[in-house]
Amino acid sequence: MLLDGDDPGAIAEAADAIAAGELVAFPTETVYGLGARADDDASVARIFAAKGRPTNHPLIVHVADASAARPFCADWPDLAQKLVTAFWPGPLTVIVPRADGVAAASAGGQASIGLRCPSHPVALALLREVAARGVPGIAAPSANRFGRLSPTRAAHVVAELGTGLRVLDGGDCDVGIESTIVDCSRGLAVLLRPGSLTRGAIEAVLGQSLADRDADAPRASGTLASHYAPRARVRLMAPGMLQSALKLLADVPTDAAAQKSVVPLAVYSRLPVPSGSAVAHQVMPSRADLAAHELFNVLRRFDDLGVQLIWVEEPPAGPDWDGVRDRLWRACAD
Repeated sequence: MLLDGDDPGAIAEAADAIAAGELVAFPTETVYGLGARADDDASVARIFAAKGRPTNHPLIVHVADASAARPFCADWPDLAQKLVTAFWPGPLTVIVPRADGVAAASAGGQASIGLRCPSHPVALALLREVAARGVPGIAAPSANRFGRLSPTRAAHVVAELGTGLRVLDGGDCDVGIESTIVDCSRGLAVLLRPGSLTRGAIEAVLGQSLADRDADAPRASGTLASHYAPRARVRLMAPGMLQSALKLLADVPTDAAAQKSVVPLAVYSRLPVPSGSAVAHQVMPSRADLAAHELFNVLRRFDDLGVQLIWVEEPPAGPDWDGVRDRLWRACAD
């Protein structure tokens, strides 16, 4: 059931549903989320059931502002405060110690919890409305089946989860990949998941280097080896390897490729595809933010075409591309 995110009445309807323990999908600047009231474990259980998601895989709790985050926390580290001051509202999740007896299901049973204040106006309006109804925050992973491509349009949510779900339509998501996650729960800042916020920008705010994920890091949303995957198999290829493979395509006559190919193919690359090749091709943007914005849409379109294999050119080196590179690595994992 699509609801107009610009309609205050639709926001109120969605807030009533959340307060009553129901699920509502809503847009953020990153991707669409599947939300339930974070303080009610029975409501949160509906998220896990709808997605087919393991209950020990934690969710991110979305809040209206920094003050709304405090009831979820046993402690509010200085590291988290620095990051929140600089980047909230925005595509950053901080992991902090969880208050006893609060949002255990949302946290996947861990002693820490992930918190985020999104910048999308529809998300913020919904969070303020639920707060007025006594709901401190909304637990919301991406609104898709577990492990699959995250939705960046309302129509994607409906295709994934059906027409019976309330979906606030706020248009296309600006960022296109999920939030950066930084663990601040252990006295040092650890990058758990890259996103659109670069390591350099975060380190500049903290005044120190980010540590890399280690064996003691808490579990965090979207960090499993295999994730963000289309139905088709994805192969990430270095430019030289891809160029050699594309040259082989040029030697296959178009009619022969169309009639005899047993693996319909799509290519997402900065390199050109030989003219007349019987493949679907999308040019990868030269800017990381543009590639992030369209990534899941491109992979979803290839799925809709029925391809069985997707060749993707490795993104350029550099921190701007870390979020895109991370999503592609996980999409390739078997």
